[in-house]
Amino acid sequence: MISCVLTDIEGTTSSIEFVHKVLFPYSRANFFRFLSENNQSDVLKIVDQIWTEDLGQPKGSKPDAAQVTQLLQKWIDEDLKKASLKELQGMIWKEGFEAKAYLGHVYPEVKEELEKWKKSGLVLAVYSSGSVQAQKLLFKHSEAGDLTPLFAANFDTAVGHKREAESYTNIAVKLGLDAANILFLSDIKEELDAAENAGMKTCQLMRDPKPAQGHHPLALDFKEVTNLFLGE
Repeated sequence: MISCVLTDIEGTTSSIEFVHKVLFPYSRANFFRFLSENNQSDVLKIVDQIWTEDLGQPKGSKPDAAQVTQLLQKWIDEDLKKASLKELQGMIWKEGFEAKAYLGHVYPEVKEELEKWKKSGLVLAVYSSGSVQAQKLLFKHSEAGDLTPLFAANFDTAVGHKREAESYTNIAVKLGLDAANILFLSDIKEELDAAENAGMKTCQLMRDPKPAQGHHPLALDFKEVTNLFLGE
């Protein structure tokens, strides 16, 4: 029996285009300003780590914001899931959300279905490659209002990479639930394969027209997820 729905974000609750055409360009355009103006200890620690470990500069030397910015932009272009990149992006996106430069995109039926699932007693959780901070910002400042109260937990790659079964086992342990009672929603076959290998039930979201991959049950939206797995 399903007692928890674990959902991805990009291509599942929210448009991939919002992340790649709104959030990524915003962070890209603001990296240099943010790094040049910010003296907070957590920011300086991340920048120093990039400067010495990724750029190979001497420890104790002053990081050059332009060089660090170039590397961060390169990582975005290569779609690398670097923890330091994700943390800095989350900080910059926070500025944008709070300044109302944009609102987090969610598909039209998402709020209603999430509310329905929570009301029925299901535990709702998020697992995304974006940082937990970025996840909460998107749902707090979403087009549908503040959705954060609907979720009991958020997970990012601190629990492991999304294409590794161990990550989903770790999530089940942290939630205190049997993996067999968790339904994982994603648009990515390899993530669904990993969740299935950990014992979870799976459903592939087909938000955008594309060929189906693998053997996972398919749903066009969350209403179909409800019909397939969670009853009327």
